[in-house]
Amino acid sequence: MRFYFPALLALAVAAMIEARCDQPGLRPASRLGDRIFLVLGRGAFMLWVGMLGWGFWMLPWWVPLAGLVGSLAVNALVLRAGVMRSWPGLSQMLAIAGLAMALVVLFSAS
Repeated sequence: MRFYFPALLALAVAAMIEARCDQPGLRPASRLGDRIFLVLGRGAFMLWVGMLGWGFWMLPWWVPLAGLVGSLAVNALVLRAGVMRSWPGLSQMLAIAGLAMALVVLFSAS
């Protein structure tokens, strides 16, 4: 369970960055890179929602609530820093790290 909170934070930031990078200059230049960026960002959002639902079902209510509030707070901090050209790479790394941590959480719970 020690990866639940960091997984939620990483997935939330990855999804938020993908949603905010709607201008062509902030997206990867190649079609394949842009498609991977899109799939990882949308997948991160779906996994974030799934992890919250799983948390409310399997964990005490305050744990996923803390994850939700923490996700909103870290998204606000990232947005406050402003848009950067490094966001797509950061988003992809966070999405992969969040996926790995979510898998650890889900497989260790069963």
